[in-house]
Amino acid sequence: MLQNFFSGWFCPQPRLKLLVAMLLTPVIAATSIQAASAQSFEALTSSLSQLSPEKQASDQPSVSLDPLNSPYPIPWNWVMKTYEDVSSQEGSGVRYYRSHSLLSPDGEYAAYSRIQMQVQPELYHSQVSSVMFLENLRTGKLQEVKASSPLALHLLIRGESAVPGIISILSPIGWSKSSDRLLARQFEGFFNTSDVSDYAVIWHRYKNQTTTLAPAQTYHDHAMSILLGWSQTDPDQVVFRVGELGDEHWQMWTVAENGQTTPATSIEQPIVFGLQQMKLWAGEQIASR
Repeated sequence: MLQNFFSGWFCPQPRLKLLVAMLLTPVIAATSIQAASAQSFEALTSSLSQLSPEKQASDQPSVSLDPLNSPYPIPWNWVMKTYEDVSSQEGSGVRYYRSHSLLSPDGEYAAYSRIQMQVQPELYHSQVSSVMFLENLRTGKLQEVKASSPLALHLLIRGESAVPGIISILSPIGWSKSSDRLLARQFEGFFNTSDVSDYAVIWHRYKNQTTTLAPAQTYHDHAMSILLGWSQTDPDQVVFRVGELGDEHWQMWTVAENGQTTPATSIEQPIVFGLQQMKLWAGEQIASR
């Protein structure tokens, strides 16, 4: 039955387009949302499967499906199954999902996400949001990490009155080797449109500051971006694969914290550090109300 939902992934929603154009604000440079494509979800995942890195999250077979075929997939299977179950039985409701914890290399911090889905009878009226937590395992102190990407800011400002259909999921993907920075994937998009892309969120441990990044093309050329990890050649930068729907060749770019975007070298190999800890929460935590 999932195929039935995916077949509507790229149906244009002009009303949402207009609202997004009015409400979204840039993170580094001016941005606009590309026109929705009429291509199917299967066409998108087929093209991206040839362009994404070979590295896959093989230890997470239950969440391998991802709208961008990311090497660090969001729990998309859960999102679609949750919509399927709730809409067919209750019509609407709220469901929660808590991810595994990602431990820093020095063992002092754990990061995890709590995802909330507000299910409505129509998929394009449903909404997915998230909160990412950082826990100091030595002191027990817990803090939130938030993205400043367009849809994350919109949800923060508008709350329950936010534009329907928003998907905004922040999840940790890797630490730096010295455990001084955490890299998280901010996946944003809309149900029933082709507007999906990644942002990078970096938390600085000693500054306790957060930076949100995306390749310049995401803003200027209406391109999609897929976060791949830290740059191995320059650990202060992050690596994205960038392209547009239908492109045969997507390019790899590195992005500095000031937003400067440069082509990745031919020897670039994205890398992340940290240990996914399953015992802390005994697997994903799922709840409803």
